[in-house]
Amino acid sequence: MSNPQSKRGKAGSDSGMGQVVLDDLRKTKQRDYLKELRELYLFYLDEESRTRLAGMGRLRGAIMLLVWVFQSMLLKLSPARRIALLISIVLAAFSRTTVKILNQGFDVNPGMWGFALLLLILMLELKDKLVAKDEIQIARQVQEALLPDESPHIPGWAVWSYSRPANDVGGDLVDYVDLDGFRHGVLLGDVAGKGLGAALLTAKLQATLRALVPESVSLDDLGTRVNSIFYRDGLDNRFATLFYVEVEYDSGQARFLNAGHNPAFVIRPDRVDPLVASSLPLGMLPATKYREEEIRLDPGDILLVYSDGLTEAQNEDGDEFGQERLESMFDTWRGRTPEEIGNAILDEVDAFIGDTRPHDDLSLVVVVKD
Repeated sequence: MSNPQSKRGKAGSDSGMGQVVLDDLRKTKQRDYLKELRELYLFYLDEESRTRLAGMGRLRGAIMLLVWVFQSMLLKLSPARRIALLISIVLAAFSRTTVKILNQGFDVNPGMWGFALLLLILMLELKDKLVAKDEIQIARQVQEALLPDESPHIPGWAVWSYSRPANDVGGDLVDYVDLDGFRHGVLLGDVAGKGLGAALLTAKLQATLRALVPESVSLDDLGTRVNSIFYRDGLDNRFATLFYVEVEYDSGQARFLNAGHNPAFVIRPDRVDPLVASSLPLGMLPATKYREEEIRLDPGDILLVYSDGLTEAQNEDGDEFGQERLESMFDTWRGRTPEEIGNAILDEVDAFIGDTRPHDDLSLVVVVKD
Protein backbone atom coordinates (compact mmCIF):
# COMPACT_ATOMS: atom_id res chain seq x y z
CA MET A 1 0.00 0.00 0.00
CA SER A 2 1.35 3.39 -0.94
CA ASN A 3 2.08 5.94 1.73
CA PRO A 4 0.26 9.29 1.12
CA GLN A 5 2.72 11.03 3.39
CA SER A 6 5.67 9.85 1.32
CA LYS A 7 3.98 11.14 -1.84
CA ARG A 8 3.46 14.51 -0.26
CA GLY A 9 7.07 14.46 0.86
CA LYS A 10 8.30 13.68 -2.65
CA ALA A 11 6.10 16.37 -4.14
CA GLY A 12 7.39 18.80 -1.60
CA SER A 13 10.95 17.76 -2.43
CA ASP A 14 10.33 18.23 -6.18
CA SER A 15 8.74 21.61 -5.51
CA GLY A 16 11.72 22.63 -3.40
CA MET A 17 14.14 21.50 -6.10
CA GLY A 18 12.19 23.47 -8.70
CA GLN A 19 12.40 26.56 -6.50
CA VAL A 20 16.17 26.11 -6.21
CA VAL A 21 16.46 25.94 -10.00
CA LEU A 22 14.35 29.09 -10.39
CA ASP A 23 16.47 30.90 -7.81
CA ASP A 24 19.64 29.86 -9.65
CA LEU A 25 18.19 31.14 -12.94
CA ARG A 26 17.31 34.48 -11.33
CA LYS A 27 20.80 34.78 -9.87
CA THR A 28 22.34 33.92 -13.26
CA LYS A 29 20.23 36.60 -14.97
CA GLN A 30 21.18 39.12 -12.31
CA ARG A 31 24.85 38.33 -12.86
CA ASP A 32 24.39 38.71 -16.62
CA TYR A 33 22.69 42.09 -16.18
CA LEU A 34 25.38 43.27 -13.79
CA LYS A 35 28.06 42.07 -16.20
CA GLU A 36 26.46 43.98 -19.09
CA LEU A 37 26.12 47.12 -16.96
CA ARG A 38 29.78 46.86 -16.00
CA GLU A 39 30.78 46.49 -19.66
CA LEU A 40 28.74 49.61 -20.51
CA TYR A 41 30.40 51.44 -17.64
CA LEU A 42 33.89 50.51 -18.84
CA PHE A 43 33.03 51.23 -22.50
CA TYR A 44 31.55 54.69 -22.06
CA LEU A 45 33.78 56.00 -19.26
CA ASP A 46 37.55 56.28 -19.51
CA GLU A 47 39.87 55.56 -16.59
CA GLU A 48 40.14 59.23 -15.60
CA SER A 49 36.35 59.62 -15.37
CA ARG A 50 36.03 56.42 -13.33
CA THR A 51 38.70 57.67 -10.91
CA ARG A 52 36.90 60.99 -10.49
CA LEU A 53 33.59 59.25 -9.86
CA ALA A 54 35.17 57.13 -7.13
CA GLY A 55 35.99 60.31 -5.19
CA MET A 56 32.46 61.76 -5.36
CA GLY A 57 29.48 61.34 -3.06
CA ARG A 58 26.59 59.12 -4.10
CA LEU A 59 24.21 61.82 -5.31
CA ARG A 60 26.79 63.88 -7.19
CA GLY A 61 28.40 60.71 -8.52
CA ALA A 62 25.07 59.40 -9.86
CA ILE A 63 24.36 62.71 -11.60
CA MET A 64 27.83 62.97 -13.13
CA LEU A 65 27.67 59.31 -14.19
CA LEU A 66 24.53 59.99 -16.22
CA VAL A 67 26.00 63.19 -17.68
CA TRP A 68 29.32 61.62 -18.69
CA VAL A 69 27.73 58.46 -20.11
CA PHE A 70 25.33 60.55 -22.20
CA GLN A 71 28.19 62.80 -23.35
CA SER A 72 30.35 59.81 -24.30
CA MET A 73 27.45 58.16 -26.13
CA LEU A 74 26.73 61.39 -28.00
CA LEU A 75 30.35 61.74 -29.13
CA LYS A 76 30.36 58.19 -30.49
CA LEU A 77 27.50 59.03 -32.87
CA SER A 78 27.97 60.69 -36.25
CA PRO A 79 27.23 64.47 -36.29
CA ALA A 80 23.90 64.00 -38.09
CA ARG A 81 22.77 61.36 -35.58
CA ARG A 82 23.83 63.55 -32.67
CA ILE A 83 21.54 66.29 -33.91
CA ALA A 84 18.73 63.79 -34.49
CA LEU A 85 19.11 62.40 -30.97
CA LEU A 86 18.98 65.87 -29.42
CA ILE A 87 15.88 66.72 -31.46
CA SER A 88 14.21 63.48 -30.33
CA ILE A 89 14.89 64.40 -26.69
CA VAL A 90 13.41 67.87 -27.18
CA LEU A 91 10.31 66.42 -28.84
CA ALA A 92 9.95 63.86 -26.06
CA ALA A 93 9.92 66.70 -23.52
CA PHE A 94 6.64 67.88 -25.09
CA SER A 95 5.01 64.44 -25.05
CA ARG A 96 1.96 65.78 -23.18
CA THR A 97 1.40 68.52 -25.72
CA THR A 98 -0.60 68.24 -28.94
CA VAL A 99 -0.14 70.44 -31.98
CA LYS A 100 -2.81 71.16 -34.60
CA ILE A 101 -1.62 70.86 -38.19
CA LEU A 102 -2.90 73.65 -40.50
CA ASN A 103 -5.91 74.15 -38.21
CA GLN A 104 -7.55 71.13 -39.85
CA GLY A 105 -8.24 69.40 -36.55
CA PHE A 106 -5.38 66.93 -37.03
CA ASP A 107 -3.55 66.69 -33.69
CA VAL A 108 0.09 65.56 -33.52
CA ASN A 109 1.90 64.53 -30.33
CA PRO A 110 5.55 65.73 -30.55
CA GLY A 111 6.55 62.88 -28.22
CA MET A 112 5.51 60.32 -30.84
CA TRP A 113 7.69 62.05 -33.43
CA GLY A 114 10.55 62.01 -30.90
CA PHE A 115 10.04 58.29 -30.35
CA ALA A 116 9.96 57.67 -34.12
CA LEU A 117 13.19 59.66 -34.57
CA LEU A 118 14.88 57.74 -31.76
CA LEU A 119 13.75 54.45 -33.32
CA LEU A 120 15.26 55.55 -36.64
CA ILE A 121 18.61 56.26 -34.95
CA LEU A 122 18.57 52.82 -33.32
CA MET A 123 17.77 51.18 -36.65
CA LEU A 124 20.68 52.97 -38.33
CA GLU A 125 23.08 52.03 -35.53
CA LEU A 126 21.92 48.41 -35.66
CA LYS A 127 22.39 48.35 -39.43
CA ASP A 128 25.97 49.62 -39.05
CA LYS A 129 26.69 47.04 -36.36
CA LEU A 130 25.37 44.14 -38.43
CA VAL A 131 27.36 45.21 -41.50
CA ALA A 132 30.51 45.54 -39.39
CA LYS A 133 29.83 42.18 -37.75
CA ASP A 134 29.61 40.45 -41.14
CA GLU A 135 32.92 41.99 -42.18
CA ILE A 136 34.59 40.96 -38.92
CA GLN A 137 33.31 37.41 -39.30
CA ILE A 138 34.96 37.27 -42.72
CA ALA A 139 38.16 38.70 -41.22
CA ARG A 140 38.04 36.03 -38.51
CA GLN A 141 37.71 33.28 -41.11
CA VAL A 142 40.71 34.68 -42.99
CA GLN A 143 42.77 34.93 -39.81
CA GLU A 144 41.91 31.37 -38.80
CA ALA A 145 42.90 30.16 -42.26
CA LEU A 146 46.31 31.82 -41.90
CA LEU A 147 47.05 30.23 -38.52
CA PRO A 148 48.49 26.68 -38.37
CA ASP A 149 45.86 23.94 -38.15
CA GLU A 150 47.99 21.64 -36.01
CA SER A 151 51.34 21.46 -34.32
CA PRO A 152 54.20 20.26 -36.55
CA HIS A 153 56.17 17.07 -36.07
CA ILE A 154 59.71 18.11 -35.12
CA PRO A 155 62.11 15.18 -34.58
CA GLY A 156 63.47 15.32 -31.04
CA TRP A 157 60.91 17.87 -29.88
CA ALA A 158 57.24 18.07 -28.86
CA VAL A 159 55.38 21.34 -29.42
CA TRP A 160 51.88 22.69 -28.73
CA SER A 161 50.39 26.13 -29.29
CA TYR A 162 47.15 28.01 -28.65
CA SER A 163 45.76 31.46 -29.45
CA ARG A 164 42.52 33.08 -28.24
CA PRO A 165 41.57 36.62 -29.31
CA ALA A 166 39.82 38.92 -26.85
CA ASN A 167 37.47 40.02 -29.63
CA ASP A 168 36.41 38.26 -32.83
CA VAL A 169 39.86 38.89 -34.30
CA GLY A 170 43.11 39.51 -32.50
CA GLY A 171 46.64 40.82 -32.69
CA ASP A 172 48.53 37.71 -31.55
CA LEU A 173 50.43 35.54 -34.02
CA VAL A 174 51.49 31.92 -33.55
CA ASP A 175 53.22 30.26 -36.49
CA TYR A 176 55.77 27.63 -37.56
CA VAL A 177 58.35 27.75 -40.34
CA ASP A 178 59.90 24.57 -41.80
CA LEU A 179 63.56 25.25 -42.65
CA ASP A 180 65.91 23.27 -44.90
CA GLY A 181 64.94 19.85 -43.59
CA PHE A 182 66.81 19.92 -40.27
CA ARG A 183 65.53 23.03 -38.45
CA HIS A 184 62.13 24.38 -37.52
CA GLY A 185 61.17 27.92 -36.57
CA VAL A 186 58.54 28.56 -33.89
CA LEU A 187 57.28 32.07 -33.26
CA LEU A 188 54.87 34.06 -31.14
CA GLY A 189 54.22 37.71 -31.99
CA ASP A 190 52.01 40.31 -30.36
CA VAL A 191 50.93 43.45 -32.23
CA ALA A 192 50.09 46.40 -29.98
CA GLY A 193 46.34 46.77 -29.55
CA LYS A 194 43.58 44.36 -30.42
CA GLY A 195 40.68 44.02 -32.82
CA LEU A 196 40.60 44.43 -36.59
CA GLY A 197 43.48 46.91 -36.88
CA ALA A 198 45.82 44.66 -34.91
CA ALA A 199 44.65 41.63 -36.92
CA LEU A 200 45.57 43.30 -40.21
CA LEU A 201 49.05 44.13 -38.93
CA THR A 202 49.38 40.57 -37.63
CA ALA A 203 48.77 39.26 -41.16
CA LYS A 204 51.46 41.63 -42.42
CA LEU A 205 53.89 40.44 -39.74
CA GLN A 206 53.23 36.80 -40.62
CA ALA A 207 53.75 37.37 -44.35
CA THR A 208 56.96 39.33 -43.69
CA LEU A 209 58.42 36.67 -41.41
CA ARG A 210 57.55 33.80 -43.75
CA ALA A 211 59.30 35.62 -46.58
CA LEU A 212 62.41 36.67 -44.66
CA VAL A 213 63.09 33.79 -42.25
CA PRO A 214 64.34 31.28 -44.89
CA GLU A 215 66.76 33.75 -46.47
CA SER A 216 68.11 35.54 -43.37
CA VAL A 217 71.73 34.71 -42.60
CA SER A 218 71.21 35.24 -38.85
CA LEU A 219 68.50 36.25 -36.41
CA ASP A 220 70.27 39.60 -36.00
CA ASP A 221 69.71 40.15 -39.70
CA LEU A 222 66.11 38.90 -39.48
CA GLY A 223 65.21 41.33 -36.68
CA THR A 224 66.82 44.28 -38.49
CA ARG A 225 65.01 43.62 -41.77
CA VAL A 226 61.60 43.01 -40.21
CA ASN A 227 61.98 46.12 -38.06
CA SER A 228 62.82 48.25 -41.11
CA ILE A 229 59.72 47.04 -42.96
CA PHE A 230 57.43 47.46 -39.97
CA TYR A 231 58.75 50.94 -39.20
CA ARG A 232 58.48 52.03 -42.82
CA ASP A 233 54.96 50.72 -43.41
CA GLY A 234 53.54 50.81 -39.89
CA LEU A 235 51.25 53.25 -38.11
CA ASP A 236 52.00 55.63 -35.26
CA ASN A 237 52.00 53.91 -31.86
CA ARG A 238 51.72 50.52 -33.55
CA PHE A 239 54.53 48.03 -33.00
CA ALA A 240 54.96 44.32 -32.48
CA THR A 241 56.85 42.20 -29.99
CA LEU A 242 58.27 38.89 -31.19
CA PHE A 243 59.79 35.76 -29.72
CA TYR A 244 61.28 33.55 -32.41
CA VAL A 245 63.16 30.30 -31.77
CA GLU A 246 64.77 27.83 -34.17
CA VAL A 247 65.30 24.28 -32.95
CA GLU A 248 67.51 21.68 -34.63
CA TYR A 249 66.14 18.21 -35.36
CA ASP A 250 67.25 15.49 -32.91
CA SER A 251 69.36 17.99 -31.02
CA GLY A 252 69.00 20.18 -27.96
CA GLN A 253 70.50 23.19 -29.71
CA ALA A 254 68.31 26.22 -30.33
CA ARG A 255 68.81 29.85 -31.20
CA PHE A 256 66.31 32.59 -30.43
CA LEU A 257 65.45 36.27 -30.84
CA ASN A 258 63.42 38.18 -28.27
CA ALA A 259 62.34 41.53 -29.72
CA GLY A 260 60.64 43.35 -26.85
CA HIS A 261 58.52 40.34 -25.89
CA ASN A 262 57.72 39.00 -22.43
CA PRO A 263 60.48 36.82 -21.02
CA ALA A 264 60.11 33.22 -22.14
CA PHE A 265 61.03 30.56 -19.59
CA VAL A 266 63.13 27.42 -19.82
CA ILE A 267 62.02 25.19 -16.94
CA ARG A 268 64.76 22.75 -15.98
CA PRO A 269 64.83 20.15 -13.17
CA ASP A 270 66.99 22.35 -10.93
CA ARG A 271 66.29 25.91 -12.10
CA VAL A 272 64.31 28.24 -14.36
CA ASP A 273 66.09 30.37 -16.98
CA PRO A 274 64.24 33.49 -18.20
CA LEU A 275 64.94 34.45 -21.81
CA VAL A 276 64.48 38.20 -21.56
CA ALA A 277 64.23 40.71 -24.39
CA SER A 278 67.53 41.88 -25.81
CA SER A 279 66.10 44.62 -28.05
CA LEU A 280 63.14 46.89 -28.70
CA PRO A 281 59.87 45.77 -30.31
CA LEU A 282 59.62 45.71 -34.08
CA GLY A 283 58.58 48.95 -35.76
CA MET A 284 59.17 51.18 -32.75
CA LEU A 285 62.38 52.94 -33.85
CA PRO A 286 64.48 52.86 -37.04
CA ALA A 287 67.94 51.29 -37.14
CA THR A 288 67.35 49.21 -34.01
CA LYS A 289 69.96 46.52 -33.35
CA TYR A 290 68.85 42.95 -32.67
CA ARG A 291 70.81 40.10 -31.11
CA GLU A 292 70.64 36.38 -31.76
CA GLU A 293 71.16 34.19 -28.69
CA GLU A 294 71.73 30.47 -28.25
CA ILE A 295 70.47 27.99 -25.71
CA ARG A 296 70.59 24.25 -25.13
CA LEU A 297 67.70 22.18 -23.80
CA ASP A 298 68.15 18.71 -22.29
CA PRO A 299 65.52 15.94 -22.40
CA GLY A 300 62.54 16.94 -20.24
CA ASP A 301 63.33 20.68 -20.33
CA ILE A 302 60.33 22.90 -21.07
CA LEU A 303 60.24 26.14 -23.06
CA LEU A 304 57.21 28.37 -22.39
CA VAL A 305 56.42 31.39 -24.58
CA TYR A 306 53.30 33.47 -23.97
CA SER A 307 51.67 36.79 -24.77
CA ASP A 308 50.90 39.39 -22.11
CA GLY A 309 47.22 38.44 -22.30
CA LEU A 310 48.19 35.59 -19.94
CA THR A 311 49.87 37.48 -17.09
CA GLU A 312 47.64 40.54 -17.51
CA ALA A 313 44.36 38.58 -17.51
CA GLN A 314 42.01 40.28 -15.03
CA ASN A 315 39.22 39.01 -12.81
CA GLU A 316 36.06 40.95 -11.95
CA ASP A 317 37.91 42.86 -9.20
CA GLY A 318 40.53 44.11 -11.67
CA ASP A 319 43.31 41.94 -10.20
CA GLU A 320 45.82 40.53 -12.70
CA PHE A 321 46.79 36.87 -13.03
CA GLY A 322 50.41 37.96 -12.76
CA GLN A 323 53.79 36.39 -13.40
CA GLU A 324 54.14 35.08 -9.84
CA ARG A 325 50.99 32.98 -10.18
CA LEU A 326 52.34 31.60 -13.45
CA GLU A 327 55.74 30.77 -11.97
CA SER A 328 54.09 28.97 -9.05
CA MET A 329 52.84 26.36 -11.56
CA PHE A 330 56.27 25.45 -12.96
CA ASP A 331 57.00 22.61 -10.53
CA THR A 332 53.75 20.83 -11.46
CA TRP A 333 54.74 20.44 -15.12
CA ARG A 334 57.60 17.96 -14.81
CA GLY A 335 57.09 14.94 -17.05
CA ARG A 336 53.93 16.29 -18.72
CA THR A 337 53.28 16.75 -22.43
CA PRO A 338 53.12 20.23 -24.00
CA GLU A 339 49.35 19.89 -24.47
CA GLU A 340 48.83 18.92 -20.82
CA ILE A 341 50.94 21.88 -19.70
CA GLY A 342 49.08 24.29 -21.98
CA ASN A 343 45.65 23.08 -20.87
CA ALA A 344 46.70 23.34 -17.22
CA ILE A 345 47.63 26.99 -17.79
CA LEU A 346 44.35 27.73 -19.57
CA ASP A 347 42.31 26.03 -16.83
CA GLU A 348 44.09 28.12 -14.20
CA VAL A 349 43.54 31.38 -16.10
CA ASP A 350 39.88 30.62 -16.85
CA ALA A 351 39.22 29.79 -13.21
CA PHE A 352 40.90 33.06 -12.20
CA ILE A 353 38.97 35.39 -14.54
CA GLY A 354 35.64 33.58 -14.12
CA ASP A 355 32.87 35.21 -16.14
CA THR A 356 34.92 38.35 -16.81
CA ARG A 357 35.35 39.10 -20.48
CA PRO A 358 39.02 38.87 -21.59
CA HIS A 359 40.49 42.31 -22.21
CA ASP A 360 43.48 41.13 -24.27
CA ASP A 361 44.45 38.33 -26.65
CA LEU A 362 46.03 35.26 -25.06
CA SER A 363 48.53 32.98 -26.81
CA LEU A 364 50.80 30.17 -25.67
CA VAL A 365 53.60 28.07 -27.14
CA VAL A 366 54.95 25.11 -25.14
CA VAL A 367 58.02 23.21 -26.39
CA VAL A 368 59.39 20.13 -24.61
CA LYS A 369 62.70 18.46 -25.45
CA ASP A 370 62.13 14.73 -25.97
